[in-house]
Amino acid sequence: MRIKTNSAIAVIAANLALAACATTPPGDQIAASAAPATAPVATPASQLRDLTPQEKKVIVDAIAPSLKEPGAAKYKWTKFPMVPPSDEVSYCATVDAKSPYAAYSGHQSYIVDTKVTGGHITAAVLGLIAGGKDAAIVAGMCEKHGLDPNSAT
Repeated sequence: MRIKTNSAIAVIAANLALAACATTPPGDQIAASAAPATAPVATPASQLRDLTPQEKKVIVDAIAPSLKEPGAAKYKWTKFPMVPPSDEVSYCATVDAKSPYAAYSGHQSYIVDTKVTGGHITAAVLGLIAGGKDAAIVAGMCEKHGLDPNSAT
């Protein structure tokens, strides 16, 4: 029963996050409905870079409170745009770690919302982290931003 509850919570959280991303301000509703909805295009590999150690620390600090033993976590990192499209960029990757929820322990995908200053990540807030069969929910959210957590190395 506990696993079903945790899965239901993850699905509700993902749906709320997606609903928040999908809303448009009233003044933009006409313009939004006139334009076809397209998913963001992934940044070409030639325009991506590795994260700096400081950027990785910012992301680890955002994710660590959601892990059972954060010091033992093994992070895998995806690339980041050399020239970010804005000062708020979503970032997706994976971590192998213990979760407070047994069904999610092990390989977990996550999405964080980052603040970018001078082209570098200076702050991050965890959007969603999930493992097991619910990792696909996170991957789906990442895909909507043109990202793939499974490309992490």
